[in-house]
Amino acid sequence: MRPLERWVEEQAKLTKPDRVYWCDGSEEEARRIIEIGIKEEKICGNPIFAPLNGMTFPNSFYHRSHPTDVARIEHLTYVCHTDKDTAGPNNNWMDPEEAKAKMTKLSDGCMKGRTMYVLPYMMGHPDSPYSKACVQLTDISYVAISMRIMTRMTKKVLDKIGNNKDFVRGLHSVGDFDPKKRFIMHFPNEHFVWSIGSGYGGNALLGKKCFSLRIASYLGQQEEWLAEHMVIVGAQDPSGDTTYIAAALPSACGKTNLAMMESVLPGYKIWTVGDDIAWMNVGPDGRLWAINPETGFFGVAPGTSMKTNPNMMKTLTKGTFYPTLFTNTALDTDKNEPWWEGSDGAIPKKLTDWQGNKWDPTKGTKAAHPNSRFTVSAYQCPTLSPLFENPKGVPISAILFGGKRMHLNPLIVEGTDWQNNVFLGARMGSETTAAASHKEGIVRRDPMAMLPFCGYNMADYFKHWLNMGKKLVYQPKVFSVNWFRINDKGKYLWPGFGQNARVLKWVIDRVHNRVPAQKTPIGLIPYIKDIDLKGLNIPKEDMEELFRIDHDGWLKEAGDIGDFFKGFGGRMPREMWDELNRMKAEL
Repeated sequence: MRPLERWVEEQAKLTKPDRVYWCDGSEEEARRIIEIGIKEEKICGNPIFAPLNGMTFPNSFYHRSHPTDVARIEHLTYVCHTDKDTAGPNNNWMDPEEAKAKMTKLSDGCMKGRTMYVLPYMMGHPDSPYSKACVQLTDISYVAISMRIMTRMTKKVLDKIGNNKDFVRGLHSVGDFDPKKRFIMHFPNEHFVWSIGSGYGGNALLGKKCFSLRIASYLGQQEEWLAEHMVIVGAQDPSGDTTYIAAALPSACGKTNLAMMESVLPGYKIWTVGDDIAWMNVGPDGRLWAINPETGFFGVAPGTSMKTNPNMMKTLTKGTFYPTLFTNTALDTDKNEPWWEGSDGAIPKKLTDWQGNKWDPTKGTKAAHPNSRFTVSAYQCPTLSPLFENPKGVPISAILFGGKRMHLNPLIVEGTDWQNNVFLGARMGSETTAAASHKEGIVRRDPMAMLPFCGYNMADYFKHWLNMGKKLVYQPKVFSVNWFRINDKGKYLWPGFGQNARVLKWVIDRVHNRVPAQKTPIGLIPYIKDIDLKGLNIPKEDMEELFRIDHDGWLKEAGDIGDFFKGFGGRMPREMWDELNRMKAEL
């Protein structure tokens, strides 16, 4: 018996499913599993899948999750290194043996009455030297179908694994959805993730945040590459040249909008490579090369419209042999269509909210959950990059670090050298969103948008970034961006969305040394004349405010950054303290 088959047999003995089904990733199989989700499986009395209007949302299905299971469970997510210091203060830690004992007890018989789906999948193109072969076990059709959309699921992965013991493993069960029995345990040294009690994407699709970031970031440190929470786009200029950019943005801060931006600048086009994950390696040519290990988008629905993200709306309504899933949106009962706040057109007269109740707008509640989602194939995207299937990936010339800051961060700031570039990412802070289960609107430090996803001590992660720069012959330029600054009346100073192409044009111009920049204590900023504002009616004072450096505000920010750094004790690289002290001195 091969190691994979033995492992599946052992997990089946523990979880005790009624049957074990090995998926092949075919279209016919997906239809059968969806049919099971419509007719047989239920959550809180609701079928796993409900068909939507096939005329307007072809091959699309609605899913309503357990009402307690609507976001990432960061406080119940553990990284189980053999020692606590390796996990770092950025992670919840549990001793691996203690974690396994806890999960074994919770998982004993957890799949009784259900099917165990065996999902063999690739993260990355099968021919890519940067891809990984993986297997996840799950007991719910929603996860089986979602993983088929989000990854390259095929039985060929079984041949790729063969007799190898070192494949990436994931064991998942929804259990009984009891929040007190809900945990995600990561075992980086074993390339293993164990999740129970949740069916929400970030907790249950183990190829996503769990493997492609938490486990992969640790693998990257060991193998000298980077696994990052980043968009990958190609910005094509009027000459036909394409500059590839990676961008780290916390959830609900415009990642997907950036990935599928419809440029307002004549002659410029944005190509989509990925909207969430970038695996980046130093190529044979000394450049940084990135692949998107996923094949789908798991995006936040509220706020998505033809105005904010027309290419995503086209993606959602295209329809192929890959199904599209809508989770915890509202439902327009007259049209049998998903609906969410920020949708196009008037609010439908008959809406069922995300919990299945008739929605009453006078009560002040949201019809769609603020973290309601869609899961859709990247192959339906009208702006999918011609290099999406390139096993080598794409060469990265620029990296953006962004977040949501209403008052402090300028529209764009450029780093001065690699050490300062890493500091630009390490100092990131963003106002919290509904994607994680905590209060909204609080500023929390989120370096490189990786705080919830770094699978080891973040101080060591910063050192790894510093070391990666030394391996690069051609270092990408690095920038900090902020689309969310407001004036004293609470109005956004920058229009955002497709207008962000004007900022990307300045990035491209800097990459190709076409325009100068001016030095400030926090980095390099543009001369306003070098931002293409043709056809955009923004008052001069607003543009000046977008780049105003609030010295008092930044000195307070420096104190907050220092407090964050202190939490890592002596492991924090000296280079980061040097950069912080230099910034404070110049301020």
